[in-house]
Amino acid sequence: MIDDDLARQLREAGLRWQPASGDTFAIDRPDMGGERFTVSDMTIEPHHFDTGTILGFNGTTEWALDSLAVEDALWIPREDQLRELLGGSFRHLARTPDGYRVTILLGGEERIYEHEDAATAYAHALLSLIGAAVS
Repeated sequence: MIDDDLARQLREAGLRWQPASGDTFAIDRPDMGGERFTVSDMTIEPHHFDTGTILGFNGTTEWALDSLAVEDALWIPREDQLRELLGGSFRHLARTPDGYRVTILLGGEERIYEHEDAATAYAHALLSLIGAAVS
């Protein structure tokens, strides 16, 4: 799973989130560091309004939080979501002695991103892809 800083970099690079059941997020506030939540039709459900998306906390007793604007949530994309976002640029994922290697095609050249965590390697590849699209 990617960390908050990398998720924040993806958001700042332009990655937008449409909350769906099974998605993981953090509340993007300093006092909430490390806490993870999962969108679920049973407990945390996205409600879409003309004014924006609100994450409703249904029936949670441990929180005095009824809802949260999606702008205050930090999406933590899963490995499969990051791979899907790479689209046709994704070439392959390989295991290395130290972790994982993600290879993408960017500007006609293969680019390699390595990390001990596969999702983090995917996220770095996606940051490069987004950066190239903006440039």
